[in-house]
Amino acid sequence: MTNSTFGIAIAATGGYAPDYPAVEAGIARLRQQGYLIHNYYHHDERYQRFAGTDEARLAQLYAAAEDPEIEVVLALRGSYGMSRLLPHIDFERLADSGKLFVGYSDFTAFQMAYMKQTGRISFAGPMFCGDYARETLVGYTMQQFHNCLRGPLHQVLGEVADEGSDNPVVDVRGQLWGGNLAMLVSLLGTPYFAAQPDGILFLEDISEHPYRIERMVLQLFYAGALAGQQALVLGDFSGYKLSPYDNGYGFEAMLAYLRSVLPLPVLTGLPFGHIERRATLPYGAMAHLRSTARTLELTLSEYPTLRG
Repeated sequence: MTNSTFGIAIAATGGYAPDYPAVEAGIARLRQQGYLIHNYYHHDERYQRFAGTDEARLAQLYAAAEDPEIEVVLALRGSYGMSRLLPHIDFERLADSGKLFVGYSDFTAFQMAYMKQTGRISFAGPMFCGDYARETLVGYTMQQFHNCLRGPLHQVLGEVADEGSDNPVVDVRGQLWGGNLAMLVSLLGTPYFAAQPDGILFLEDISEHPYRIERMVLQLFYAGALAGQQALVLGDFSGYKLSPYDNGYGFEAMLAYLRSVLPLPVLTGLPFGHIERRATLPYGAMAHLRSTARTLELTLSEYPTLRG
């Protein structure tokens, strides 16, 4: 392999691949580029809406983690399934492997539990189906992934999309945590939930109406998960539909309400979520967040890299 490539293991912890020929084509393309790819997903072992039985998906995760030729364990896709595995995962066994675990969406449940159980950092980043099993790779997403894994510092820049929704100006530091909003809320009150003290919380979700986003953020607030946080940074929240019944209540109205009631600055513009141009964020890294009214800058440090 060249200096820019590394060994990737594909493990299916949630849903199955809806287009398996695209997965095969993506694997072939990466191998041609010099990557070592070990695919632990078996398409013919699909079970209901999952990539396999719970036992089979857990076995994939362990096999990928213990592969001596592999440096990065990449989730096949999200959908749903990680929540069923949490009670059965030996997180210390995975931590001892030294591998870098990467995914987002449903994989948020792994990331929070991994941090809670071991104190180790994982990565909110690409997944194979959506990012590698496509005809054309998205340059920004791939560059973010490589830059982050090489370290030792990683920078993410964002811009406020909507006029009239300027960010508060902040300059704060804290431990980065968060991910998919619905997954975080689903872990409240469980042994797998851990808000980082004095942290910077990032959130994203897909196809959630603004009132449901508001309700879930308020649930985090009422449960005490926002206490002591330095900032709340919102990524992409697209895919919902408004109706005449909303009567002017959309994302901007929801955002204004949250800013009026939450005891911390709420920013938008983080390029993260169910979008093509997606940043890579080390879950648990130290973060320095700076913003102007229309931009944000996130500088990340103190996380494991491919350089050890």
